[in-house]
Amino acid sequence: MPSSTDTRPVIVLVRPQLGENIGKAARAMLNFGLSELRLVAPRDGWPNPSAGPAAAGADSVLEQARVFATLADAVADCAHVYATTVRKRGVTKPVLTPAEAAAAVHSESGRSAFVFGPERSGLETDDVALARAIVTVPINPEFGSLNLAQAVILCAYEWSKGTALDQPPLEDLLPPAPQEELEGLIAHIEAMLEPKGYFFPQDRATVTRRTLRTLLTKAQWSHLEVRTFRGVLSALERPDGSRRPRR
Repeated sequence: MPSSTDTRPVIVLVRPQLGENIGKAARAMLNFGLSELRLVAPRDGWPNPSAGPAAAGADSVLEQARVFATLADAVADCAHVYATTVRKRGVTKPVLTPAEAAAAVHSESGRSAFVFGPERSGLETDDVALARAIVTVPINPEFGSLNLAQAVILCAYEWSKGTALDQPPLEDLLPPAPQEELEGLIAHIEAMLEPKGYFFPQDRATVTRRTLRTLLTKAQWSHLEVRTFRGVLSALERPDGSRRPRR
């Protein structure tokens, strides 16, 4: 169980109806580094056999989930409570986006909680009244329907952006090919194009060669890519029906 000094926000699901949705919410949490799930009066009781398969491996979140009779009990140790809802429901509170709420969580001391209501109706007015602020997602006014896991993942993702979660590299890049290999590739292509009259007329040959060189050096070829492309050119050079010689 997280310690009292844990600065990660708690996720509180109030009167959740379907075990599948609890499992999907747990999966969304763990994706972005959150692990403390609190359930307020789940409709079908707890544990729920439907939650595990939907969690897709986030079993640790479900195993540590705590059940409370009321929302007040669930957030009793939290200094900052954010109610997620699309409407103010007659309660005057500051209204934040998930990004603004996440920034506040990172800047404040004490435990924080994001509170989510039942799938069909959302949080009641009395639930919202317990919160410090309302969190509302800027959404298409013509279709403002988010499911429970989507709402959880939006808040969890925004919070995670302020943490040191390991980020995968944008691309697994091979080291670039040395200039010698690029020159070999360019010479190979030019040798194939020359007898085909590609560099005609002669007075444009220099410009055409320079443009071709620019095109080929722009690609940031790796050693493997140069070798592969040279292999393609060699195959094109061979007479039809001939086979690659054995090495």
